[in-house]
Amino acid sequence: MNQHQFAPHVTVACVVEDNGRFLMVEEFIEGDTRFNQPAGHLEPGESLIHAAERETLEETAWEVQVTHFLGVCVFEAQNGHTYIRNTFAAKARNHTNGALDTGIVQCHWYTREEIEQRQALLRSPMILSTIDQYLAGEKWPLAMVSHHR
Repeated sequence: MNQHQFAPHVTVACVVEDNGRFLMVEEFIEGDTRFNQPAGHLEPGESLIHAAERETLEETAWEVQVTHFLGVCVFEAQNGHTYIRNTFAAKARNHTNGALDTGIVQCHWYTREEIEQRQALLRSPMILSTIDQYLAGEKWPLAMVSHHR
């Protein structure tokens, strides 16, 4: 395979927990409703931490503060794309009542059990696995993530 043809997508996601509930987005994708954590793509010149906070704000209207790094997962999706997903834990700071990104139907605060009940509608298997990782205390200092220009 020519290495120039392989172009994985670098993405970020946030596990945002408040009193046992997790912030989730309900989104309309290719004619179907799916549930996901606030997530999106890294933009040019942006740090992973800033991307995670920005995407959460754009998708949920919640300002968050990233607190920990949860890890990296390489996900080979059914659409043929490879995603390198960088997941963070974040704390909700302020709801802005701002407009949500195109495709986002609404946001929800669900318990882990309520998310599991929607497992058939989850956008990826990484959602429950990162919540379980978070609940198990598998969190890493943000110093593990750096950005250089």
